[in-house]
Amino acid sequence: MTENKDGIWEFTTNEPLVSELYIYSCIVDGLKTQAPSNLYMIRDVASVTNVFIVSGEKGKLYSVNNVPHGSVTRCWYNSPTLNMKRRLTIYTPAGYETGNKKYPVLYLLHGMGGDEEAWIALGRTAQILDNLIAQGKAKPMIVVMPNGNADQEAAPGESSLGMIKPTMQLPKTMEGSMEESFPDIVNFVDRNYRTVKTKSGRAIAGLSMGGFHSLHISKQYPDMFNYVGLFSAAIMPNEKVKSPIYDNMEAKLKTQFSKNPALYWIAIGNTDFLYKANADYRKLLDEKGYKYTYFESEEGHIWKNWRIYLTAFSQMIFK
Repeated sequence: MTENKDGIWEFTTNEPLVSELYIYSCIVDGLKTQAPSNLYMIRDVASVTNVFIVSGEKGKLYSVNNVPHGSVTRCWYNSPTLNMKRRLTIYTPAGYETGNKKYPVLYLLHGMGGDEEAWIALGRTAQILDNLIAQGKAKPMIVVMPNGNADQEAAPGESSLGMIKPTMQLPKTMEGSMEESFPDIVNFVDRNYRTVKTKSGRAIAGLSMGGFHSLHISKQYPDMFNYVGLFSAAIMPNEKVKSPIYDNMEAKLKTQFSKNPALYWIAIGNTDFLYKANADYRKLLDEKGYKYTYFESEEGHIWKNWRIYLTAFSQMIFK
């Protein structure tokens, strides 16, 4: 940054920014802070950054436009498996409240350190789905965004623990509890929303830890989801983790793929730190002759990619 003649600090990019959602912070005398002139901010785990959107194709997709809008609600469900009440974020498409139609459901899972607010805020889920549905590119669908931290009732500040500090890794992280308890979520949604209550009416996808959960949930319950999306997914748990969820993986995959899922979609950036793990997993699928679709993007483990993946995946499901 440079200080101009009026004492205002400026930063100029080498080239015009492409259409995208951008986040940024300022570092003043070594202290990370937000730009006081930009009131638009977003939380990612324990970091708060400014945000802006550059207009254009992606910028328009990630923005609110003059199209029919869905609704976003937060609700609580009972998880008998985890013995607690837990919070969900749910998107219902335009027209849901005034009709009687049944809708397919996409279960969309966040990454480590995230919560039920991550996809709706950082992922721009409501804007993306509103716009794609209005353009006829995606089928109208319900999107369920649960809290993937099995030890947590809800996002920081939204639970009985009060305004606790968000942290990256919580107890019961990627050790089987989320996968074991997932039918509690599906059962709640099917009881309380007008859903297509069959495998053909359900999809599951997630980023990083959420991709890990999607992989293992879908193979644990092979008759539950017809569409699976792994976005920059972790593949295997820590070697110290012991859970029946992760036992007999190849046998469970054999059962899952013998039931011919309509779409098994793997996406990752070419500089993602999980790239090799995904390449090794694809090699296993190739050796077994299991059908999947692969998409490789530029860059790494970032929300820019996960919005791209959601945009692509949501246009391929329920068709």
